[in-house]
Amino acid sequence: MTILNSLRIKFLRLHPDKDKDIPLPRYMSPLAAGMDICASNEADIELAPGDIQLIPTGFAMALPPGYEAQIRPRSGLAVKHGISVINSPGTIDADYRGEVKVGLINLGKKPYAIKRKERIAQMVVQQAVHARLEVVDALETTPRSDGGFGSTGK
Repeated sequence: MTILNSLRIKFLRLHPDKDKDIPLPRYMSPLAAGMDICASNEADIELAPGDIQLIPTGFAMALPPGYEAQIRPRSGLAVKHGISVINSPGTIDADYRGEVKVGLINLGKKPYAIKRKERIAQMVVQQAVHARLEVVDALETTPRSDGGFGSTGK
């Protein structure tokens, strides 16, 4: 079996007594790229079509310098119910220490209730680099040049 690279990340349960039943983010298969994140809301959160809600997770984390966490939609929620992450991908920076919350939007046609412990999003941890910008007088040309938005065909 292929062993993926691993990285230690510190997690803090923000309400350990109240949220001990909420699973921490976890990989649902051996080669999964993203960890599923669960909702820690006390009562159902109703998302009407077009609604946006910030969903609590009950945890904070400390990413190592040079890393970020991206919060992405779960494909099943998106395809079956139209539930997506509004700022996909959401970025959690290495110096952020507050509760990780997930902004969800209902793009579907029916209301959807977010239940406690429901897997609502995926979290992918990636290396992040700081770019050094260099102002130049011109850019080298490429065959594509400034063609965009469908310029390479279907």
